[in-house]
Amino acid sequence: MFTASAAPLAPADSAVLPNAPVPGLGGSRRVAAALARVRGGARLTFDEGLTLFREATVLEAGAAADAVRRVKHLVDRVTYQVDRNINYTNVCIYRCAFCAFYRPAGDAEGYVLPFEEIGRKVEETIALGGTGILLQGGIHAELPFSFYEEMLSFLREKYPQVHRHAFSAPEIHFLAKKEKTTIADVLARLQKAGLQSVPGGGAEILEDGVRKRIWALTKAPTLKWAEVHREAHRLGMPTTATMMFGVGETHEQRLQHFDVVRRVQDASLAEGVESFTAFIPWTFQEENTAMDGTVETAGGTDYLRTLAIARLYLDNVPHMQGSWLTQGAKIGSVAMSFGADDLGSIMIEENVVAAAGSHNKMGEEGMLALIRDAGFTPVKRGSVYDRCREACCRDLPAL
Repeated sequence: MFTASAAPLAPADSAVLPNAPVPGLGGSRRVAAALARVRGGARLTFDEGLTLFREATVLEAGAAADAVRRVKHLVDRVTYQVDRNINYTNVCIYRCAFCAFYRPAGDAEGYVLPFEEIGRKVEETIALGGTGILLQGGIHAELPFSFYEEMLSFLREKYPQVHRHAFSAPEIHFLAKKEKTTIADVLARLQKAGLQSVPGGGAEILEDGVRKRIWALTKAPTLKWAEVHREAHRLGMPTTATMMFGVGETHEQRLQHFDVVRRVQDASLAEGVESFTAFIPWTFQEENTAMDGTVETAGGTDYLRTLAIARLYLDNVPHMQGSWLTQGAKIGSVAMSFGADDLGSIMIEENVVAAAGSHNKMGEEGMLALIRDAGFTPVKRGSVYDRCREACCRDLPAL
């Protein structure tokens, strides 16, 4: 069993009531019992996680998550990255209801970036101190497999100092269907061409009822998302796990998402090759999407509660990333006391979330100040933390 901490945490004294008379009021014996088990090094059950969502105050959840984070990461430091999201195409065959970025084939605003333009973006990233790129696009049915191989080879040969973190599970799943081959074969071919790690995009909520409702099921059912990451791990490629929430899902469905990630991580760690480096939750941004005004989106309190419970539930995932991009710098600062030990990238370029109305910006100096002002020491990391020692990541600090 993978426990939430290497050593038990000191119990906290608090008055408790038999049950919380109002959800989130505090004083619930069920919450106290669940958190006491976590402090003792036990793994939260699904029902205990649900109890935390329903009965714990946000401060109770946050304090427990912060204690777990401080046991997992003994030094008071928070990591960040300088990289760039490069969206090589916005053409997509799918019509996800939450997406404002895609354009259908033939649309006047549709594009595919030439390699020269991608190279220019990489050079700008290097000039700003960047160490990696996150390369993703829409599901473009007309691009041949050779396009992806040649793009990776171009980047590896011309910019070996930049880590290639690329292609979400839906992109890889589609390529397997198009090539009439397995996901493992697609990943092996991409790895041979230069792929180094796989981002967790396309997860949204890993529960197929939600995926169907938000028009995301056909692009990658939950089992296919999980298969992509399991196969990447088997090939020695680290990956991340993400969650976009606030699309009308229930607390049970959020926990089902956590449980998928935890079970995949259990299996990958048991094989001992590679695994998830981090969990990255963020909130749905509704502007310009088909879902605008149709669901109650998640605000700052809901975000912090979900982040904290994720830290408590995902005892086998080493890093938890706070989302200043969707929540802004103030909530990003608070997130560091709610279980987050990482604030992600300064995002030299980001198009997908921006298309849905999130326009938060931050340079490296702003990131350093944000972390220091919260009482932590900022440490610059690579795309996969300390899992890569190739030229792109060799000179970064050991974590």
